[in-house]
Amino acid sequence: MPTTAPYGTWKSPIAADLITQKSIQLVDIIPDPITGELFHVEGRPSEGGRNVIVRSRTNEDVLGPGWNARSGVHEYGGAPATAYGGKIYFSEWKTRRIYMTDGGTEPIPVTQENPNLRYANIAVCPSSPHLLVAVQENHEKPAPSDVVNELVVVNTRTQLVTSLVAGADFYSSPTFSPDGKHIAWLSWKHPDMPWEGSQIWVADAEITDTSVQVLNAHLVDGEPDKISANEPLWINNDTLVYQCDASGYYNPCKYSISSQTCKRILREPIKDDFSESAWVFGMSRCMALDERTLLASPIHEGFSQLMIIDIETGGTTLIDNSFTSIDFLRYLSPTSAVMSGLGDDNAVALIQVEFTDYKTPPTFTTIKETSNLVSTLPPGYISSGRPCSLKGGNLYAILNLPTNADFSGPSSEKPPAVVNIHGGPTGRTRPGLSWITQYFTSRGWAWIDVNYSGSSGYGRAYRERLRGRWGVAEVADAADVVKELGEQGVIDPKRVAIRGGSAGGYTVLMTLCTPETANVFAAGTSSYGVSDLAMLANDTHKFESQYLFKLVGGTPEEVPEIYAARSPVKHADEIRSPLLILQGSDDAVVPPNQAETILKIIKDQGGVVEYVLFEGEGHGWRKAENVKRALETECNFYERTFKLQAS
Repeated sequence: MPTTAPYGTWKSPIAADLITQKSIQLVDIIPDPITGELFHVEGRPSEGGRNVIVRSRTNEDVLGPGWNARSGVHEYGGAPATAYGGKIYFSEWKTRRIYMTDGGTEPIPVTQENPNLRYANIAVCPSSPHLLVAVQENHEKPAPSDVVNELVVVNTRTQLVTSLVAGADFYSSPTFSPDGKHIAWLSWKHPDMPWEGSQIWVADAEITDTSVQVLNAHLVDGEPDKISANEPLWINNDTLVYQCDASGYYNPCKYSISSQTCKRILREPIKDDFSESAWVFGMSRCMALDERTLLASPIHEGFSQLMIIDIETGGTTLIDNSFTSIDFLRYLSPTSAVMSGLGDDNAVALIQVEFTDYKTPPTFTTIKETSNLVSTLPPGYISSGRPCSLKGGNLYAILNLPTNADFSGPSSEKPPAVVNIHGGPTGRTRPGLSWITQYFTSRGWAWIDVNYSGSSGYGRAYRERLRGRWGVAEVADAADVVKELGEQGVIDPKRVAIRGGSAGGYTVLMTLCTPETANVFAAGTSSYGVSDLAMLANDTHKFESQYLFKLVGGTPEEVPEIYAARSPVKHADEIRSPLLILQGSDDAVVPPNQAETILKIIKDQGGVVEYVLFEGEGHGWRKAENVKRALETECNFYERTFKLQAS
């Protein structure tokens, strides 16, 4: 029989060191389209957070100790590697160079030494595979307004790098047609973020033995500030499939080179997103099994689905599966694909999907798990998330209730809760097993992920609710979640902590210093959170250097009063709830001075505040020891604040 004990005091077998020791991160999935061999990139907290390329089927490392396949383009990176014809090309984190290996020899550089040049999103020219096209980001002049992004050609025989396409502020997703005669790419300009107005272009590719040139470039789809086009994918030499949110949701479209026309693929628009906000390179929620058949993963009310789409008829067939979140859909063969799959009771895993035909349900085979912790636990410790539609269907959240086979809470008590605010702010919390969530729920806490106004995955209108209202709309949403779930008797509304990282950390700070919401939360944790909007506007990287202008409603010069009103540092003396601040010393997105400024103000006012600086960490924790320390510090902070003693 379970022991009755106060919520938040339960003893749990899910320890912080187990989470870090038994977990890796699935960074990317990389099939070789020529050899059929499958690779993936995994992040290893236990090895200082480095990214390692691995042969997926044999679990053999391609890269030895000291190598780190990670990109720094846009600071957030993504798509650090590609494989083609038995060769692997990858961006190396320390040197910033592109390297080549056949998986059996030491990698050799194919770009010249220059630490100011960063690379990502590498595409191999099919007709001349010694030529690569990649996104290059030039930091020789480090001021955000002086950083230059372009598409470049890399001649791997000579290490010569030449410009291919330039003039826009940002580029991504270069992709050759199968015959190599055409190339497509994405571009966008300030002040847009890619989900606001990215555009797809197609051009003829003129290829010699030493270089690639583009001719007759023309716009396929997308419009600044109005329509975002994303995820270009060739299904043959004439047809490009992509995602476009002209309907209000990212839905699949196709473009024909021969007719130069774009068409919607679905018979009618579906109010689900088939793509999402492109914070990193290499995302893929759609792939072609053959010239007529797409395998896609639309986001339905925050949860991933799996769907077969007939390109010719626009017909769709949902595939029953147990995954709540799906990413990195990649082609293996006309009857198989690979993807990243996350479920309520399984951590992220590399999954192979195998079809006998497209009318029969496929089989799902796990190739690589990112954590085996579930298999080491007895039954009864995993809390499943349930979707919550609040405020009359105008707000979304995911609720995990306290779960522990050894304990139950008193019938007279409602559990304390942790409200988690995702970063971005144009992002979302994906449903499925999260060990940080389970760390708390197995100790008797309720956990609530708030996909507030402005979150991605719910259509363009929901995403744009935050336009001009950052620091207001999501702050109100966070408080409304507590109010509504408290009124329903799900949680104890007087014992709620709020936590978040980056933009989520900003919302934590704003919630605690806004008079209407300050008393809703009894404690807060801000991890690398923004505290001064004007300082952020003047002291962040190129990718986000104009992101604030739409979120706030103008530049610091145009609306200084709004920047002041919505900067927690200006109102830190209003914070009454205990606050924990966690910060990386090397954070280029939200520098430490933001954390330290608000720390000083709260201390000078006699407030309760604790500060932990993680040396050598950037925007988030990559090292196992720091992941462990951050989690244990946060939980202990809440236990002390709420006067909870472990059972």
